[in-house]
Amino acid sequence: MQYSQITNKVVEIARQAGAFIREQRKVFDPSKIEYKGLNDLVSYVDKTAEEMIVAGLEKVLPEAGFITEEKTTNRVGERFNWIIDPLDGTTNFIHGLPTFAVSIALQEGDELVSGVVYEVNLDECFYASKGTPAYLNGAEIKVSQTDTVAASLLATGFPYYDFTKQAIYIELFTELMRNTHGLRRVGSAAVDLAWTAAGRFEGFYEYNLNAWDVAAGILIVKQAGGEVVNFKGGEEVIVTRELLATNGKITKELLSYIQKYFKD
Repeated sequence: MQYSQITNKVVEIARQAGAFIREQRKVFDPSKIEYKGLNDLVSYVDKTAEEMIVAGLEKVLPEAGFITEEKTTNRVGERFNWIIDPLDGTTNFIHGLPTFAVSIALQEGDELVSGVVYEVNLDECFYASKGTPAYLNGAEIKVSQTDTVAASLLATGFPYYDFTKQAIYIELFTELMRNTHGLRRVGSAAVDLAWTAAGRFEGFYEYNLNAWDVAAGILIVKQAGGEVVNFKGGEEVIVTRELLATNGKITKELLSYIQKYFKD
């Protein structure tokens, strides 16, 4: 089966999980919140959606393993592994803020070969495969052509449990706030990456991200013509847990801002 055929099936699975999440938002009881750690929230919706996704993906590629946020399965594949965040933006979901997404990626060895981000509220499905363009609901998307940080709209995320770098992060935020069209904190890294791929943001940066937060979005950005690096400018972002995604035209300039504060 070709990667694009796999991706088409994943789109269907992501939409099904998204429909479940959308219905649950209407009746969600905040008393059902659980805490995995400081400000790290989860609910039965995350877990049930993940179980639905895993069950669907097992039919697509039975030999694949899983890397999942909610740990509903721990099977590791020898060649293929799915990387899943069933509900990226759980805090938004719990508080009724309408930005959260299903994120599903397929990794072959160390290479991302399929990625789907489904933003539930806008019914927007972003997806890409190795060797194909990136798409939004069937229409091809490209990163923006803006070539300066000054003319860029950026996205970021704030630390919610590890505050050791909080001071320098706020300093960086302050400087970029003065030297861009603005910064946005959407609350879902998967959505930030998808919107960068679609040209809505020129760039997105954050640290302390997990593989399931970013894997699908990384591939979508790259296939849309963008660039994804760590804060040193290297290609490895999942292991370093530092990510800068851009349209490819502002990477060097934006890195110069980031590296003033993240020197080590």
